[in-house]
Amino acid sequence: MNSVLFTCMAVLIGNAIAPVPAFSAGSISITGYIEQGTAQVLIDRSSKALSTVGVDGINLNATGSAVTQVDPSARLLLRRAHADGLRAELLVGNFDNAIGDFSSKIAQALLLSPNHIRGVAAQLSAIVQTEGWDGVTIDLESLNERDASGLVSFVTALRADLAGRATLSIDVSASTSLGAYAAGGYDITALGRVVNRVVLMAYDQHGPWSQPGPIGSLNWQRQSLRVLLTRVRASSVDLGVAGYGYTWPKGSKVHSGTSLSDAKARLLVRRAHARAHWVTGDGEWTATLSDGTVIWWSDLRSIRLREAMAQQFSLHGVALWQLASSDPL
Repeated sequence: MNSVLFTCMAVLIGNAIAPVPAFSAGSISITGYIEQGTAQVLIDRSSKALSTVGVDGINLNATGSAVTQVDPSARLLLRRAHADGLRAELLVGNFDNAIGDFSSKIAQALLLSPNHIRGVAAQLSAIVQTEGWDGVTIDLESLNERDASGLVSFVTALRADLAGRATLSIDVSASTSLGAYAAGGYDITALGRVVNRVVLMAYDQHGPWSQPGPIGSLNWQRQSLRVLLTRVRASSVDLGVAGYGYTWPKGSKVHSGTSLSDAKARLLVRRAHARAHWVTGDGEWTATLSDGTVIWWSDLRSIRLREAMAQQFSLHGVALWQLASSDPL
């Protein structure tokens, strides 16, 4: 993307003003993800900082033999991205609404079947060509080691079917060892040779399923990135960063916490007359509300530090999840 000078801003946190450092993005690319059905204005408000919009638009069907239809709202986001001079990639996943999570069963139904692999690859390439998408992002999660070879076969088939200029990206959950990447179903060496971009999802280090903690601490992200870069060239890696937070209600059971936007996190702090604390080592905010609820969130100040990290490691760029919950860029 063209060089963009980010001017110094300030974010109101509780009853304190916290400066957001000025930052020049230089030559790094910035991708902002957005879900279908989301307001188009969210693209507009960050368009000057973005180079690509990733539209979370379709999923595999229950049998892993095809993808669902692209919703008209996703096409509206595609057109708005293009109107703003941005690239638009279609994100396809294995999210199952019936369970409210990514489905390992659905992923395996695709990845263990050569016929399904060929069929889904052909279907996706046809959608890209017909609808004018600039690329595809594969977001298959809840995988395990036996899925690794099928995932490589799938992206290889898709790369062969896609038009030459269409990019192919793959989302990879962050891990701090090569063994953990393999156990998560990622042959990162082979994947890095096939796709244009490896998006390291360096978030959800902590969540309502765990003890309170940063969404993705700086040290954890660096460790995960360093391991990935032993097998994948830096110029093809995007650092996935969070633009949201989580709550941990005091004394609640696991899974009772919720996700929340940066703006909602600050609102909760103000309403509770609490004070947020910037944790320098983690590069995120945390606060404890009057009822004992703990909040951690990653906001614009956090994102700027990850942009700097991307430059430090000579990465292709950063990828933000997501425009609807993060501060405007």
